[in-house]
Amino acid sequence: MRLDQVFKSKPYKVIRSGSSTIGNSIIALFLEDCISGMRANLRNSSIDVVVTSPPYNIGINYGAHKDNLPRGKYLDWMDEVAAQVKRVLKNRGSFFLNMGSTPRDRWIAWDVARILANHFVLQNVIHWVKSIAIAKSDAGNYPNIISDIAVGHFKPIVSKRFLNDCHEYIFHFTKNGAVELDKLAVGVPYQDKSNIGRWKSAKEDKRDRGNMWFIPYDTINSRSERPHPATFPVKLPEMCIKLHGIRNGLLVLDPFLGIGSTALACLNLGVSFVGFDIDKDYIDEAIRRLLMESRRKMMRKSLAS
Repeated sequence: MRLDQVFKSKPYKVIRSGSSTIGNSIIALFLEDCISGMRANLRNSSIDVVVTSPPYNIGINYGAHKDNLPRGKYLDWMDEVAAQVKRVLKNRGSFFLNMGSTPRDRWIAWDVARILANHFVLQNVIHWVKSIAIAKSDAGNYPNIISDIAVGHFKPIVSKRFLNDCHEYIFHFTKNGAVELDKLAVGVPYQDKSNIGRWKSAKEDKRDRGNMWFIPYDTINSRSERPHPATFPVKLPEMCIKLHGIRNGLLVLDPFLGIGSTALACLNLGVSFVGFDIDKDYIDEAIRRLLMESRRKMMRKSLAS
């Protein structure tokens, strides 16, 4: 993929991931505001998949972004972001938007979704489950579940009014609501194997995962291991990209790059990526993580050969 065929100007950093099963891919990072950056650097209908998590406007302490704008100003800003995403997204593209909320502001995620409905069709609503507890008595007769289980991580809420927040939304927007997906790319095995022969559509031991995705955070020992106050696990964008469908020449965008979770997902999957962020510290951390993972991949490939 040639840079001049995709971008109008030179990125802050380009990392080439070499050859993969679907061709050469590039990771291009821009140290720019996403709205002006998309307008200046990305061509119309050049993006296949967008996976991002914008600031939620709930007072998170980011480095270079003020996360407590007046509600109307914040929604106007998200409307501008959506307009640019619509311009650069292909007609058969997918836009996956991760949004959370707080106990005192449960509407923020849906207010943003309503704003984006001015530009897109809401094709799917996926629930990102970060932590879940299942009682053995509720699980039924599953041989692998031998006792009560509680898995995943969450930030405890010290309150007599509010429950611990164990999930966030992933809104899947498209331009027309009719984008076909590779559902089995993120499918799960059948619990009852007799279904494989019972249903005509079941040609392998894999079924539609549905819209409840359990993706826990990696455990960390200190904030220095995750120097960003609000980032999602790399597996989340990996699953979104796989669900849309991986093919030759795929280009993924994250307008709110942060420390590069979506970029890392693209590096792992061997697809090209472009991202924007206004915080130099975050983008430099993203570069560090990408280069480290790239070296790991090269080492694993060398050991395997």
